[in-house]
Amino acid sequence: MSNTPASPTAICFDLDDTLIDDTGASSAGLHALMERLGHPDFGAARSLWDVQTEISFSAYLRGRLSLEQQRRERVRALAVQTGHADITDQHCDELYQQYLAAHRASWQLFPDTVPTLRALGSAGYRLAVLTNGPEALQHPKLQALELSSYFHTVVCADTAGAGKPEPHIFRVTAQRLGVDPYSCWHVGDQPQSDGLGAVSSGMHPVIIDRTRRTEFSGVTTIGSLDELLSLVGLPSATPARSL
Repeated sequence: MSNTPASPTAICFDLDDTLIDDTGASSAGLHALMERLGHPDFGAARSLWDVQTEISFSAYLRGRLSLEQQRRERVRALAVQTGHADITDQHCDELYQQYLAAHRASWQLFPDTVPTLRALGSAGYRLAVLTNGPEALQHPKLQALELSSYFHTVVCADTAGAGKPEPHIFRVTAQRLGVDPYSCWHVGDQPQSDGLGAVSSGMHPVIIDRTRRTEFSGVTTIGSLDELLSLVGLPSATPARSL
């Protein structure tokens, strides 16, 4: 951990892989797709899916693809890898719905999510979700996992007019919270979209690296949300283990 400023008045959170284990849910969805397509190699499928998602979803955020088009590109890439070169848009749509169903069935919070949000809310911090995920999916996710009540606002890229790392979405979030961006921290797992985006808007970035595999020089980095509480001077929300 490094470069920590004065304690904030508001904290924004990325959602997927920050509060919710999206990697696990997407793996469940990917397994469902693989079964339908007859794909034999999860490692190869996972690598391709992650790369294609980065390419296609980034194009969607820039307005170059629709939500449906970027979904089709991702499914089509996996189908081609499996040997299905000619796959219709309708079939892609049907397969993606299979992916979504398995993904939804696997939504799960990280163990430190609720204790941390409860502690921050009790301490008077204004809290927001700031996500590139589509609003039609993110709100149901928050409701299903009983997180909605912890946040003063939820800002999604498709309704904010821009996605991370564009500073606009960060400034919109601060405005909805009723605070200056410079008094906000933004917690997320992606150094570029979360880290650089926060800096460009005036927010202080906090990168959560639950695997502790990467060193981010000069950036406040935590391995769990419990460490966030320590940064703002609150006691741990994780029960101590009995010896």
